Amino acid sequence: MLVYKFGGTSVGSVVNMHHVKDIISNSDKKVIVLSAMSGTTNALVEISEYVKYGNTEEAKQKINALSETYNAVVYDLLQDTTLRKDVSAYVNRIFKDLSDLVSRVYTSQWHNSIIANGELLSTYMFSRFLEQEGFKVALLPALDFMRLDGNNEPDEFYIKQNLMRLLHTQPNADIYITQGFISLDVDGNITNLQRGGSDYTATIIGAAIDADEVQIWTDIDGFHNNDPRYVNDTKALSHLSYDEAAELAYFGAKILHPQTVMPVRRLDIPLRLKNTMAPEAHGTLITNQIHGEGIKAIAAKDGITAIKIKSVRMLLAHGFLKKVFEIFETYETAIDMVTTSEIAVSLTIDDTKNLEAIVSELQKFAEVHVEDYLSIVCLVGNQIIYHPDTPELFQVLQDVNVRMIAYGGSNNNISLLVNSSDKLETLQKLQRYVFEGNAVLI
Repeated sequence: MLVYKFGGTSVGSVVNMHHVKDIISNSDKKVIVLSAMSGTTNALVEISEYVKYGNTEEAKQKINALSETYNAVVYDLLQDTTLRKDVSAYVNRIFKDLSDLVSRVYTSQWHNSIIANGELLSTYMFSRFLEQEGFKVALLPALDFMRLDGNNEPDEFYIKQNLMRLLHTQPNADIYITQGFISLDVDGNITNLQRGGSDYTATIIGAAIDADEVQIWTDIDGFHNNDPRYVNDTKALSHLSYDEAAELAYFGAKILHPQTVMPVRRLDIPLRLKNTMAPEAHGTLITNQIHGEGIKAIAAKDGITAIKIKSVRMLLAHGFLKKVFEIFETYETAIDMVTTSEIAVSLTIDDTKNLEAIVSELQKFAEVHVEDYLSIVCLVGNQIIYHPDTPELFQVLQDVNVRMIAYGGSNNNISLLVNSSDKLETLQKLQRYVFEGNAVLI
């Protein structure tokens, strides 16, 4: 069985939904994971924010506008009058419930319930559309099998047991459709896998059913060797290893949710990235196989904050770093880069919600300096730290103020911390140096 995931752009219009239908029109039995239609989650978050701050009239206006959009899509998508009436009733019921919720007291659980509606709407509409087109379809509610455990990690046993049960109850279906992104927490409340979580849903499902392959369909033809938003003439990468893909996803390549690779790499299930708008393109195939050495791709991650922790007590002191890291663990704040000197340690984070408390704790035993508006530029490729040409890449950056370098922590990753104002220049210089034949590095 195959698992297909289609993002918000892929189901963002009636035309694109027809493209998706054509892509899945083969004899393979498959599970389809859908995101909300593009723009919907943002609109639902906006509605939630209006309610949070007591702007109920603005919330109702946004709900009405979104309702009109969906009813127009239903009218254009479905020609079968019975199915159209059924889906219209479902859509109107969702938006009536949203309007009723506006008067309730705002809570995080309420917020999660609101934004879950995007995926519920897209899957219901699309399943009925496929029904109209003659497919044997079953709609599997993600909230009937997706659950997180006490550590906010996927409850693999629960997911597998309940998903397989649902699949066995509808053996005649050729296509099973479910929601990405949404889940239950350990207490049975609605939660989600955060932005981009539909990718993660797809690979969790792929691992649960031991899929032959998981395919992520979006609006770009796979991982590129640099960020096409900032650099011209980038090229799609035909193959990546799981390790390389995980590094790129974590350090800024927006095409893939950072956690997506983990469920499938353990079972060696191929993960393929494809373009809904150009299905004939090869895309990027991610497997355990390694193809070539040297730098394959460059990515950048913005919103980085650097923290320099300086103390003479660090000199020859045992347990200093342990004490530092325990503070970040206490406040559940991940660290991206770390460098040390004799009396100081510098590190970076991308989540600053607990920064003030962290700094307060650190200042009890060290001098602390905080700097923001920074970016991490990450170079990824198999065994790049051993490639003979890699050290030469620093020559091209001699005019860039590189603040930190992480080199050697991973065989597949070199990370550079730069001012965000220097990010564009850094990406473009590295593109010319590494990929355009203007230097010896290949």
